[in-house]
Amino acid sequence: MSNASVSEGEEQRERLRGLPAVERLAADLAEFPRPVALAAARDAIDRARAGILAGDGANGDSDALRRAAVKRAERLARGSLRAVINATGVILHTNLGRAPLAPEAAEAAARIGSGYSNLELRLDDGRRGSRHDHLEPLVRELTGAESAIAVNNNAAAVVLALSALAAGGEVIVSRGELIEIGGSFRIPEIMAASGAMLVEIGTTNRTRVSDYAEAIGERTAALLAVHQSNFRTVGFAEQPEISELARLAAERGLPLIDDLGSGAVEPIEDEPGIEQRLRAGSTLVCFSADKLLGGPQAGVIAGSRDEVESCRRHPLARALRLDKLQIAALEATLRLHRDRGAEALPALRMMSAGEPELRARARVIAEHAGDRAAIVRAESRPGGGSLPLTTLEGPVCRIDPDPPGADALAERLRAGDPPVIARIADGALILDPRTMSDPEAELAGAAVRAVLG
Repeated sequence: MSNASVSEGEEQRERLRGLPAVERLAADLAEFPRPVALAAARDAIDRARAGILAGDGANGDSDALRRAAVKRAERLARGSLRAVINATGVILHTNLGRAPLAPEAAEAAARIGSGYSNLELRLDDGRRGSRHDHLEPLVRELTGAESAIAVNNNAAAVVLALSALAAGGEVIVSRGELIEIGGSFRIPEIMAASGAMLVEIGTTNRTRVSDYAEAIGERTAALLAVHQSNFRTVGFAEQPEISELARLAAERGLPLIDDLGSGAVEPIEDEPGIEQRLRAGSTLVCFSADKLLGGPQAGVIAGSRDEVESCRRHPLARALRLDKLQIAALEATLRLHRDRGAEALPALRMMSAGEPELRARARVIAEHAGDRAAIVRAESRPGGGSLPLTTLEGPVCRIDPDPPGADALAERLRAGDPPVIARIADGALILDPRTMSDPEAELAGAAVRAVLG
């Protein structure tokens, strides 16, 4: 072994011995709660030790360790779930929580969550009530349904409907509707979880009512229609109208379960509405609350009284039920739809934002961002598996990212407080004013200026 190797090994051991004890470093982080200080100190020392052993020249002096520990402690103290500025222009961004709540819905959740409530208590006679009673009248009023129940999300709504009406039986579905709804969850897997057996009919692009009629047999328990909420089939394609399926289902004495997905109360682009599907004859319509409804995460089953009651009595209904915060926010959202219309919901208001509003906000971003900012035109999308053919054009703020480059700039913006989530297009960073408020536009622009120095 050479003298150089011995010297390097001794230097490494010396640097390892120089690392402080966790307790000692944690004591120097008195501004943080002790559990946070201990975890941050342990993490900083472990990282320094790993760097020394790897021979990458990691600095283990006390100042560097304390800076690393403070940075880690700050992250631990504020938690991992944080509010961010959505500068992507994607309104129903699944990774960013889909529809932002209306202030009234957020306030209702905070008010009900901060104390006790009549969640399952009837105030008129003091007897036990049902949590579903807070939502059902509003859903009925908005959609024309005979009855309704809300669960944790739309996938849960479909599973519950299939479990309650078709477990052990066959459910007929068009091959063109065997979709994946995101996160690798697919209709066949959801059906398997419900205990129903899938019967595929037709082809990917063409399915007729006669295909359904020929497939109905003694074991058929239901027909399932799945709306193509996150894609469209165009060209040489055919799919029966929901009213045609409803007539066939009624003639054969079968329920028609309609997985509508996005859940538009009012007409939006080419998206079918909930009331429209119920009027066409769907037995049950399942839809999301955090997409085109503009509310919290939830799935709603609306439709015929007897079939909804079967869902309500099923054991899964308790496992999938909403908590008081979701119910409070959803009730407030439904009341806003009823009383003030779509413009009262932030997500729906963003979709219809006008040119003057967007240009003024883009100008604010550019003014705060500095010389590298320019106002250009670009397209964004509703997102969240909704309105796949819809593009939303308008002014955006384009940032010249060099240096440090678009990816590095986006990373620095994500590391800020608050984090700013932008999109990259043609090598440039795009900040879209459609998904920001006026105060957020100022913050986003200032964040760009800060990270560019």
